[in-house]
Formats: sequence, C-alpha cells, structure tokens
Amino acid sequence: MEDNDHRRIGQELDLFTFSDLVGPGLPLWTPKGTVVREELDKFVWELRSAYGYSRVTIPHLTKKELYETSGHWDKFAEDLFRITSRDGREMALKPMNCPHHTQIFNRRPHSYREMPQRYAETTMVYRDEQSGELSGLTRVLSITQDDSHVFCRTSQIKEEFLKIWDIVDTFYKQFGFSLRVRLSFRDPAAPEKYIGTPAVWDMAEEQLREIAKERGADYIEGPGEAALYGPKLDFMAKNAAGREWQVATIQLDLNQPDRFDLNCINEKGEKERIVMIHSAITGSIERCVAVLLEHLGGVLPTWLSPVQARVLPIGEGHMAFAHNAYQQLLKAGIRAELDESGESLGKKIREAKTLKVPYLLVIGDAEVAAGTATLEGRTGKLGALPIAEIISKLQEEIKNRA
Repeated sequence: MEDNDHRRIGQELDLFTFSDLVGPGLPLWTPKGTVVREELDKFVWELRSAYGYSRVTIPHLTKKELYETSGHWDKFAEDLFRITSRDGREMALKPMNCPHHTQIFNRRPHSYREMPQRYAETTMVYRDEQSGELSGLTRVLSITQDDSHVFCRTSQIKEEFLKIWDIVDTFYKQFGFSLRVRLSFRDPAAPEKYIGTPAVWDMAEEQLREIAKERGADYIEGPGEAALYGPKLDFMAKNAAGREWQVATIQLDLNQPDRFDLNCINEKGEKERIVMIHSAITGSIERCVAVLLEHLGGVLPTWLSPVQARVLPIGEGHMAFAHNAYQQLLKAGIRAELDESGESLGKKIREAKTLKVPYLLVIGDAEVAAGTATLEGRTGKLGALPIAEIISKLQEEIKNRA
C-alpha cells in the first residue's frame, strides 16, 4: 500500500474501519472519522444555506413504483438492493434521492413566485456494486451524498447553475484544488441508455455549453458520461500526486419533471413544466475524505482535524495545571485531548505528530509558574503563551477555516 493511500492514512489516524461481519464496501466510521464527515457536511451546508436552501428528510426505503415512474427501475434494476415485505410488497433501498424529493415538491401546487424551491439533504444511498470493484472509500455500497435538488423554471436554470458553481469553487479552493469541468453528455450511439427525447437532450446539453462558456471554464466534453435523465457538469480535481478525481457534480434534468408531472402556476394562471437541477458538492463524503487524505497526506487543516490540540504535561507535577488547560480548551469548543500517559515528553510529541494533531501545548515547571503553555504548531514552536491567548488564536483559525 502506497504511503499516501487513504486506506493506510485512515487507519493510522483511526478514522474508519471495515468488518468482515458487516461486509466489504460498508465502512464503519470511528468517533474521529465521524468528526471529519460532520465538519465537511457542516461546511457544505453553510455554503448552501447562504443561497436559500432548506433541509428535507426522506426514508431509506421506497415502493418499487417510485423507481418505475422515475425510470430507474427499468435501467438499474440489477444495481438495486431489493426487499420483499411480509405482505409481498416489492421495495428497494434507495440508490438515489431525487425521486423521493419530487414527491416533497409535488405535495401541493406552487406559484411561480415561490420558485425556485431548493431542497438539500445529506443521506446514505445504496448501490449493489460487484464485490471485486469495491475499494476503500472510493467504491462502496453505502454512499453518503450531500444531495440537493433545485426545482425551478427554465428561465432560472443559468442563475441556479452559477450559484451552485460558486459553492463548488469555494469548497474546493479551501483545500488548494484547481478544478476543470467535464460536460458529461449522452452517447448518441446508445439512446437506449437514457430517458427522454433527443430534442430535450439537445436543448439541455446546449444549455450546459452556454453556462460553461459564460463562466469561462476550462472544460472538455465527455460523450457517454451523462446521467440517466440528463447531462451534467462534472468537476475534476487533481490531487498532490497528480491523480485526477471526479468530485462535485451539477446535473440538469428535464425528464423526471415530465415523468412526475412537476409544474408551477405561472403568471397567466396556467401550469408550467419546471426543471430539476441535481447537485452534490463533495460528490460523496466517502470519496471526498479519500481524496482529501491522499491530497493532504493526512495533514488536515485545524478546522477539519478530529483532534485540534493535545495537552502534554511533562511530568506528574504538571498534571493539575494541564488538566485545567484541557478543560478550558474543551469549554471553548476546541477538540482537545490530554495525554495522561507516563511516557517521556519526546515520545508524547512523536505520537501526537504521528496522529497529525495541529497544535501541542507543552506544560512543565516554567509554564505552571507563569500560567502559560508552550505552543507548538506544524511549522514549529510558537513560544510560551497564556492559555486564553492560545484559545483565541485557535478559535480564530477554526472560525476562518484557515
């Protein structure tokens, strides 16, 4: 296994594990790994909430009929985990969320004044991949999507796409990625792979070309890479090792609104067919964590690190002060640990650095006497500082996602 392989790094940092009893392709997230997942999702939600998204929640099961209506059952029946209820109903674990979200939109009529409607949900979906294709966090059976669906008028497509693009750019610039875009279009030689008429697809694909050109994007076209129901913008990120990954996606869907008869009432009091825009900023949280671990070599920024600071008392006589400093860090909302082992200071520091903890607070005789801690960051020693000053520094760095 290569040094920067996310599986090795994840094990070293104690982020996730796999169990033969649970099964391959089903990662189990530890407390530390769960912090990383939740911080990524929190960041995405902050970006989305600024653009007027609302959270929704759906079940993990559905009747077969939902996916028959959407077209997924006909095209992807072999990829579904199917369940038969005690009374003989055929059901499935959801492989995607969009059909469920259409039913939330369609619960009542919507005026054009209420458009767009923007729904977001972070939830797992399940796809029955071949066991030989499963790999770490990059190919799994349980996929956590930070999924969103915008229900809007045709005239609002461009504006909504560009808003989502802004979110994608902000998210990935945070980690130093440069992105290029693939316009993922249908394969003209295989129309049976898609739903909808050629005319609808032509219109949708031309919309995406215009948006990419207006954005001045570095883009390529990828025939055959489209979703079942429409073309998409796939964002490609190159990691530090030069490997390119598909990360975020924005998809234009003119077909499911037809299948589910989704409308708004326009200015003339008439029904007007709407469109759907699907997006996932991380792509999936599993793959995003894998890409970030390999890109950063496991050195996560302080805001994302499961442990942001570790307090290292040199000896037993420094334990009381160290414990007090540790409690102050926790009270200030900083994820901290206290090393209460009897190991030497050198060994404590080496262990903390192996775990890639961003900040170490070393406490000895001089620090206890002065009411300080010697702060060491990833770039070296920052000197002896009062605990309150250390807390303020870390809080500012975390708040700004520096």
